Amino acid sequence: MTIDLSTLPAVVPNWVAGKAVVSASPRRLPVHAPATGKVIAEVPLSSAADLDAIVEAATVAQRAWAHVPVKERVQVLFRFKAMLEERLDELAEVCSLENGKTLPESRASVAKGIECAEFATSLPQLVAGRVLEVSRGVECQSARHPVGVVAGITPFNFPAMVPMWLFPLAIACGNAFILKPSEMTPLCSIEMAKMMKECGLPDGVLSVVNGDREIVEAICDHPGIKGVSFVGSTKVAKLVYARAGAKGKKVRALGGAKNHLVVVPDADPEMTATNILASFTGCAGQRCMAASVVVAVGDVQPILDRVAELARAIVPGRDMGAIISPAAHQRISGYIDRAEKQGLKIVVDGRKAKSEGDPNGSFLGPTIIDGTPPEHECACDEIFGPVLNIVRVKTLDEALAIENANPYGNAAAIYTTSGGVAHYFAERANAGMIGINIGVPVPREPFAFGGWFDSKFGDGDITGEQAIDFWMNTKKITTKWSDKHRSNWMS
Repeated sequence: MTIDLSTLPAVVPNWVAGKAVVSASPRRLPVHAPATGKVIAEVPLSSAADLDAIVEAATVAQRAWAHVPVKERVQVLFRFKAMLEERLDELAEVCSLENGKTLPESRASVAKGIECAEFATSLPQLVAGRVLEVSRGVECQSARHPVGVVAGITPFNFPAMVPMWLFPLAIACGNAFILKPSEMTPLCSIEMAKMMKECGLPDGVLSVVNGDREIVEAICDHPGIKGVSFVGSTKVAKLVYARAGAKGKKVRALGGAKNHLVVVPDADPEMTATNILASFTGCAGQRCMAASVVVAVGDVQPILDRVAELARAIVPGRDMGAIISPAAHQRISGYIDRAEKQGLKIVVDGRKAKSEGDPNGSFLGPTIIDGTPPEHECACDEIFGPVLNIVRVKTLDEALAIENANPYGNAAAIYTTSGGVAHYFAERANAGMIGINIGVPVPREPFAFGGWFDSKFGDGDITGEQAIDFWMNTKKITTKWSDKHRSNWMS
């Protein structure tokens, strides 16, 4: 299908108390389609006053929503899941339009979001309290309660999926949720808010506020918001964690990554080559789980040659999506330019790739840089584009030392046909998500998504069972009744 642009808002509204409300803010940004460079909408950058109105409506709605039994709350999400499945292609089209992904990539990202919504429907089985008679006539009980009004700040790279990591479960837990999407990709969020209303969600339980740094700071500071979940760069994650945490909020902030794929000589050649290619070119490399460095252990040249061969066959605009903006394209190309000037070998040069996309689109082909020193900026910085660096070592322990020296701890993977080698690596690699012959080791629900070190700030992971603890507070109740027939020392 093809998106009818007339059905999308020319000026992107906020979603307040179940209605589309355009911010009165005079500050506005154009929303570009990365694949064409065309302006597809305009987004007002909301003010603190806009947020005040949203929090006020959300606070009233949350008080009532918290008292709806959890089995009734999740019925909305059952309907939402069914609607997502029915309209998957439609939402994927919007995602591709505003983000530049290929349509298959957008479909896959919506499908992952559906999985998270499905997990949220299982909440009644996951939050049942415990009661234990701890002594004669004395009981201890635990009960889960929602945090209150909470917020999620999400990035441009997955405008449908990452919000669905957050709001279905947060809402199922009894919270009112305020979503602040990236100002570069605001359209999917409004579409999903409309869908949730169609599914019967009470007005005010889900809100959307558009904006930039000003509204992020307002979210961190607002006394009516009790919890903040963030996904983005490490630099901003640290700022959000510090600022919102200083206000006494629950905070969980996911940052960037520098993921290493280790290839050893016994790796399956074709599976390894195709998997590495998919890892570093998928979503044009604009994901925190993308391969960024291949650490080649010993003689694995035939595998690396095959990766290069496959990379040269990729046509941007046909096989790979666009870079989010011309500024991002320039930044990524700058890394390649400097590496070339410094004498590194550019095995595959994406700057010269021919595109089947619009000439005004931000397309960059796969790029492979060989002989990269472990301390080089290309081996250390999160480039966030389809750029793969090859670092060569002699032993697996050298490879592990390189992986474990990097400040991030999001993902690490190894390619091997040896169970012993895989186990050795998995035990010693310092990352929150480990792949064995998988270059993008995103866990499936109920296993949780989350890294370590500079890839995550705050407790718990962002999806799965650990996320429930973030969106809920636990109350402990101890009860004693007079019972002279069952008394003991505690009585």
